[in-house]
Amino acid sequence: MNQPIRAVSVAVMVMFLALMANASASSVLRQTELNENPQNRRVSDARFAQNRGAILVGKTAIASSTPVKDRFKYQREYSNGKLYAPITGYYSYFYGTAALENTQSRYLSGSTDLQVLDDLIKSAAGQVPKGAEVHTTISAKAQKAAWDALDGRKGAIVALDFKTGAVKALVSYPSYDPAQLATHDLDASKAAWEKLNADTDRPMANRATREIYSPGSTFKLVTAAAVMEELDLTPDSTVDASAFKLPGSTKTYKNNCGGDEITLRQALMKSCNPAFARLGVEVGAEKLQAQAEKFGFGQRFLDDIGSAASKFPTDIDGAQTGMSAIGEYEVQASPLQMALVVAAIANDGIMMQPYVVESVVSENLATIYQREPQQALVPISVTTARGLQSMMETVVESGTGYRAAIPGETVGGKTGTAVTDRVRSPYAWFVAFAKERHIAVAVFIEDAGLKDDDEVAGGKLASPVAKAVLEALK
Repeated sequence: MNQPIRAVSVAVMVMFLALMANASASSVLRQTELNENPQNRRVSDARFAQNRGAILVGKTAIASSTPVKDRFKYQREYSNGKLYAPITGYYSYFYGTAALENTQSRYLSGSTDLQVLDDLIKSAAGQVPKGAEVHTTISAKAQKAAWDALDGRKGAIVALDFKTGAVKALVSYPSYDPAQLATHDLDASKAAWEKLNADTDRPMANRATREIYSPGSTFKLVTAAAVMEELDLTPDSTVDASAFKLPGSTKTYKNNCGGDEITLRQALMKSCNPAFARLGVEVGAEKLQAQAEKFGFGQRFLDDIGSAASKFPTDIDGAQTGMSAIGEYEVQASPLQMALVVAAIANDGIMMQPYVVESVVSENLATIYQREPQQALVPISVTTARGLQSMMETVVESGTGYRAAIPGETVGGKTGTAVTDRVRSPYAWFVAFAKERHIAVAVFIEDAGLKDDDEVAGGKLASPVAKAVLEALK
């Protein structure tokens, strides 16, 4: 071989090696980047054409895939889409996934190691692989009861088994239909997305877990826990309920509590602002904050769905401490958080981790994942928990929460009304537990439709909603 031919051969070989190295680098090092590139329609089409597994409530599929005759092969469908949207989330060509469609996607799409092996076997046999089924803890009856009881009012409800942490109902209103985003008519999907995001009522906002609000007097449960733990008070301890002027402020909480000297039980039953503001200042901002954090403020729960962390303000003065003690100032909590506070009280001081996914089952009925209850926190002692239980039971038996009473059963609760400004109507809250049913529930109504901050608003509007949900969970 002469010199020119040898040189050309070497050059060609070098170019082939460079081409192979570039292809290998692109395949290995840039695989994720290329797959996630929105201009890579091949990957997007393949993802959207998956035969995803179903999401179930009981034996009913609330999200499933149906064969269709178009390039995507399978259409994702949602049964009672608006009712279950905060749980299922959506599955969209352009906008990805949310909620269980997101957190459980590797199971639903069949992409775990165990499922991939099964899929290869099915493909070799000429069968179409299918993703696993995700079984939830949700009660269809309780979910429907919660939706109906909200009766078209903005708000949210969370109900859970306080012994296990299993979520039994999770409703947010207004809601949306995930089918609008899952449609194979991609122009219609874009239009739906733009309309939903432009809606000032924010139907895609998960008010149950991913939004935080002023909790009003429901936060007095946290304050009561702090003073019982730190000041050794009991339900029958006498507290000062006289008018209380906040330190360094002109703001005064008037006495409307039935006397200047009342028990802590009566203070909670009457939702006595001067008593709890005074107690909050006495126990101090640091210990109030610490108690809130023991109940989970500052943490995120329910990884299945996702949640926002509730907040207790830091670096606050005496006046701000008094306001925070009654759920005002900058205290912010989600309905999920307040349900967890009640759950810990009802469960003798033990807070269980909340969860929505009960199990994941493959197409061949093999259990891939099974959830076991797990302890999350121990925010209070057994003695404090039982004292709070007794006080909350008095609220339902003789106080503002009487509309939540269930004949023959032990129900405890706490009302709350939160004024965010003097323009909009206040929030209405009610949190409760049903001891024999092992259920804790939080009801939040964003627009109470009232012109003042009458403390019984939570009792008037939210406690009947809580009762409806509790009765559905026999």
